[in-house]
Amino acid sequence: MLLLSRLATALLLSAATLLSTTAMAEDARYNQVALRAEVNQEIAHDLMHVTLYTEAQDSDPAALAAQISKTLNASIAQARKVKGVSVASGSRNSYPIYSENKGDDKGQKITAWRERAELRLESADFSALSTLTGEMLQTLKMGGMNFSIADDTRKTREDALLKDAVAAFKARAQLATEALGGSGYKLVSLNLNTGGFQRPMPMRMEMMKGAAMMDAAVTPEIEAGTSQVIINADGVIEVQMP
Repeated sequence: MLLLSRLATALLLSAATLLSTTAMAEDARYNQVALRAEVNQEIAHDLMHVTLYTEAQDSDPAALAAQISKTLNASIAQARKVKGVSVASGSRNSYPIYSENKGDDKGQKITAWRERAELRLESADFSALSTLTGEMLQTLKMGGMNFSIADDTRKTREDALLKDAVAAFKARAQLATEALGGSGYKLVSLNLNTGGFQRPMPMRMEMMKGAAMMDAAVTPEIEAGTSQVIINADGVIEVQMP
């Protein structure tokens, strides 16, 4: 009986402790409001990226590889002469071309090989890279052109926007406090998140059509466009009631 009495007492104490802890947890969440504030800014792209490629076909894969390498090496040497332009090799692949032999038990036969290799250029000097691109289109073909924000530029702008996001959150917190009739608020938590939205970048490429077949170098007309950098401030406040 004594053992049962002690066990019952222990269970009652445990239950009381649990109820007390639950009540404290509920009190901690009392008058808490979740809020979000968002600030954004349009930032001009300051990096230009161009992808060029060479493509050829030959019945001898070794001769084909040598031809592609020769074209690439000459193009790399040309690009390295332009100050402020970085150059890197892109993807390179080759594949066989088959012809069907009707009535032949061996099926298809390789008649030739085709190879494609890319060259990637990048620069903050749009004019220099644009001019170089027009010149290189005499021997290479256009694979693509796009623009982006440099890492240093993005970081600098995001750091500035962080202050604006905090200020926007504080303003919203004050509005919520006043709407609830509170005398003030305490900040419970605050998370700052960065993001970005890449918009389609308008480019006028008409001048580049058929550029590889022209005798004179063509400088493409470009519009770099912008990206929207976004900072979200998500947090919780506790409104203090009078």
